[in-house]
Amino acid sequence: MDINIPDVKAEVEASFAKYEAALVTNDVDTLQALFWNSPLTIRYGIGEILHGWEEIGAFRSARSPAGLARTIFRTVITTYGRDCATASTLFSRETAPGKTGRQMQTWARMPEGWRIVAAHVSLIDAA
Repeated sequence: MDINIPDVKAEVEASFAKYEAALVTNDVDTLQALFWNSPLTIRYGIGEILHGWEEIGAFRSARSPAGLARTIFRTVITTYGRDCATASTLFSRETAPGKTGRQMQTWARMPEGWRIVAAHVSLIDAA
């Protein structure tokens, strides 16, 4: 298996950047479009357990747009062949002082493009 094929990695990096921009601006439509529209899609968040695209969308729609700005760092995107990738990043938010956020996503190439099929977000005490 080929790891980090340059053109594939660039595609996932662009999708990840699109997700990040949508996240901090609370662009719910774009966020939802970047998740695989399936009941098999999973998102485990800081305070929520979401199974399926519809639950993820309901959470996004109900979430407050306040305090979403963040700084990401130590982002690692790895592609596996041409159709699977992981994106991992750490983040900090002014609304969560003393905490480091962790985000991991599994991306898969679908007929409609790269989509998140599983995601996990958590907070820990900053080191």
